[in-house]
Amino acid sequence: MSSGKIIILTGEIQSGKTSLCKEVSLKAKEAGVQLSGLISPAVFKEGEKTGIDVINLKNGEHRRLAVLRDGEQTGLETKRWSFINETLKWGNQILENAIPCELLMVDEFGPLEFDRGEGWVSGLKAVDSGEYLVALIVIRQSLIEKASARWNQNISRIIDLSDPQSAKISGDNLFSSLEIQSR
Repeated sequence: MSSGKIIILTGEIQSGKTSLCKEVSLKAKEAGVQLSGLISPAVFKEGEKTGIDVINLKNGEHRRLAVLRDGEQTGLETKRWSFINETLKWGNQILENAIPCELLMVDEFGPLEFDRGEGWVSGLKAVDSGEYLVALIVIRQSLIEKASARWNQNISRIIDLSDPQSAKISGDNLFSSLEIQSR
């Protein structure tokens, strides 16, 4: 496979990035597209975000990725989240084996990956490889410059869901724009 094109989804917290990824993944499965990667939906309890799950797009298996910090965790942490090491290993193994594929999806790359060299490091390597037709990746707005520097020649589009025009895009429309031939 030649070097694939990259589409970046970005936007404010709760702007619909993961929901849009879920919609695109469903359309890809319906179309028989060879889909690989991970999406990371939020977990809510009584209206408050209390965790993050991760879903393997090949088979739907899901695990808890992170929980709110409470001072007792000893693994990888950010200001707000404590990540579950076993789930990080599991997800990185999935991403390591995700390519080659037609559609690679990774939700999301953030400071762990770009600033600390942790998190979905196998996802960065998979995107670097270009062994896909399209990579649809979620990246924090604050890291778009770093992503552009890393993948500039392969980025075909950046969709900012904080922009009112882009926020109207549906999973169906986005999937159609990926131009991956259905089988």
